[in-house]
Amino acid sequence: MDDQEVKLLGVWGSCPSKRVEIALKLKGISYEFVAQDLSNKSPELLEYNPVHKQVPVLLHNGKPICESLVILEYIDETWKSGPSILPEDPHARAVARFWARFIDEKCFPAILRIKRSQGEEEMEKAIEEATELLKTLESELEGKKFFGGDEIGLVDIAGNFVALWLGVMLELVGITLLTEEKFPRLCQWVDDYLNCSIIKETLPAREDLLDRFRAISRWLAKNNR
Repeated sequence: MDDQEVKLLGVWGSCPSKRVEIALKLKGISYEFVAQDLSNKSPELLEYNPVHKQVPVLLHNGKPICESLVILEYIDETWKSGPSILPEDPHARAVARFWARFIDEKCFPAILRIKRSQGEEEMEKAIEEATELLKTLESELEGKKFFGGDEIGLVDIAGNFVALWLGVMLELVGITLLTEEKFPRLCQWVDDYLNCSIIKETLPAREDLLDRFRAISRWLAKNNR
């Protein structure tokens, strides 16, 4: 497709924003990244995502698409260049959608509960819940390099959170959940995924992300006194 205007309203340290950037780069699509400040939301963001008022928002020839998993499917359906993000087989596509939503709707909230838990008993319960969910995710990698098989696909891109943000978020509360002893397949997947050239050039450096999260935590602590 020639003469296509593609803009991405996003945030540097946002896992959902990075999902979209990875998909665009995998497909070889040129785009303009328009950085957003979620503490002072731009008129453009409020106009193009009036329901959730959040990033990412993809603008394709001025038409907005919201929600990262929806955007990933849109990119795959619209641009046929580059590798497919979803499988061609309808059943395999449905399975990929299931696991992508499992990460968003189950794993992500469980990790947040660890970070936000109050007291030892509440934290232990949250850790146990998250561990069981990650075991379920681990089992899906049996016999595969990536969730998409030999190549990165929808679930791998959705798994950005597990690959990078999970460890950073839990380090802030002094917890290491993803270990090679407990999760050998997931740890190998993280290593393979983060060492892919497009992933490496797109995701923020771990230390930079950790510094950013620490700064946010300090700000929240100061302003919630």
